[in-house]
Amino acid sequence: MDRRMKQQIAFILEADKLKNVIRRNYLADDSRRENTAEHTWHSTLMALLLFEHAENREELDLLHIIRMITIHDLVEIEAGDTFMFDEEANRNKFDRENQAAKKIFAMLPYDQGKEYYDLWLEFEKEETPNAIFAASVDKMMPVLLNTYSSGASWREAEITSGKVFDTLKVIRKGPKKIADLLEELVTESLKKGNLA
Repeated sequence: MDRRMKQQIAFILEADKLKNVIRRNYLADDSRRENTAEHTWHSTLMALLLFEHAENREELDLLHIIRMITIHDLVEIEAGDTFMFDEEANRNKFDRENQAAKKIFAMLPYDQGKEYYDLWLEFEKEETPNAIFAASVDKMMPVLLNTYSSGASWREAEITSGKVFDTLKVIRKGPKKIADLLEELVTESLKKGNLA
């Protein structure tokens, strides 16, 4: 095995640690909290399926979106998961995750490490059409899970519909049908009592 492949294999094994990062959201069946690897897989599936609903799909690159979703949470191996409604933890989230991104992607051969860091940064900035779509889907996943479960993670943190809308502004910048889905899910969560 050459040096490049050794670095790639080491990175793949490091990524396995994502399975041990527990998030605040419960699975849809409420049996346990999800881990970040499961969240990444589920968000990727959601992007694949909902891509057809993006009004601007001609300007989007689905593979680029999938790549962003696949790698953006790897920083949680070092930085841990930050609950999207935790204002205090979100104050320094970018700095913590940026340090983690530099450390994790430095494990790769230089060209791949730079490419993955750039993808991570694009996702975090939420400025390009691809990043807006990717971030919309990523942030929609917890809404979906909390709506179709008992909403335990929202109820435990006393999350309100206003907080959901304020925190998830990026979804409104994305495809209209996905923004409409957010409205529907929040309305359903309110009816079920999953939101304060």
